Amino acid sequence: MEQQKQKPLTPEEQAAAEQQKVLWQRECFQNAQKHLAEKGIMPKTVIEKDSRFLAPLCAMWKFKAQNGKNYWVITGRLPTDHVEASAAKDARDAMRYFSLQWQLKADQIMNTGSRDKTQVDFANLLINRAHGLYEMHENEPLWAHEPK
Repeated sequence: MEQQKQKPLTPEEQAAAEQQKVLWQRECFQNAQKHLAEKGIMPKTVIEKDSRFLAPLCAMWKFKAQNGKNYWVITGRLPTDHVEASAAKDARDAMRYFSLQWQLKADQIMNTGSRDKTQVDFANLLINRAHGLYEMHENEPLWAHEPK
């Protein structure tokens, strides 16, 4: 079977793709802010230099909150979650943190023996997304331009 070469995007297609990326990033940002607010944490500013975006899969935001603490918030095609920034030194480390925490949470759900389909489905989602996060964490080319 012959592989087809991808032709370069036209300027219009590039502009449309960039617009989609901007909209996705804005939606993730709003979801991150909403998540923190629902947890009683009022975001003050986002620390852009530490935040990372792997569109359209996930965004890892670092926020400074009004309480003076910093938080990592993960959003995208996965559950939105947060942790105090002291749990991870950078976005890559935060990705590993969430991966491990979600695996533990899924184990807890499964070990309760719950037959609740919603809970079992959520546990399976956590497991699936945790594996994906860990794979991204381990993918060196994704992090090639990160400061050491």
